Amino acid sequence: MVSNEAFSETETKMKKAVEILHDELKTVRSGRASTGLVENIKVDFYGTPTPLKQMATLATPQGDTIVIKPFDPSSLKDIEKAIKSSDLSIAPIIDGKMVRLNIPPLSEERRKQLVNQAKQTGEQSKIIIRNLRRDAIKSFEKQEKDSLITEDDLEKLKKQVDDTTKTHIDKIDEMIKHKSDEILDN
Repeated sequence: MVSNEAFSETETKMKKAVEILHDELKTVRSGRASTGLVENIKVDFYGTPTPLKQMATLATPQGDTIVIKPFDPSSLKDIEKAIKSSDLSIAPIIDGKMVRLNIPPLSEERRKQLVNQAKQTGEQSKIIIRNLRRDAIKSFEKQEKDSLITEDDLEKLKKQVDDTTKTHIDKIDEMIKHKSDEILDN
């Protein structure tokens, strides 16, 4: 049935939107060290932009330090350059064959800015989910108009999409609340 495929596709896209939000929230600072802050920084590695997590071991030995140990020690300068040019505003320290990042504590004002940034990111994801819902319902209404599905099927599908939309928006709200608490509590 065409409508079930459309529903499954919509649900898959909604899940993907939530996953993307999850990955984006990892890059928002929370006051304590997290490898998520640096793992997707692109480093120019032999002419190819490569995510840091693919070319180094990332660790947080202490709550305020990130340690980056490149697989190829000759790439230390490239890693340092990429971190300096990122929007992290943290000075990398080359320590032998590794790079250390000392994460400074956040001011109250900066914490509030980061919470707002997280909320805006969450709102963007909610808009994506709502747009997917709208498109799915339009598709179902067209199928009903073309006599591919019955009116009862249309109502069932609308309810399924609404329920799925609510579930994913609730997940987003939960993720944003968790991240906001994490930022404010440190």
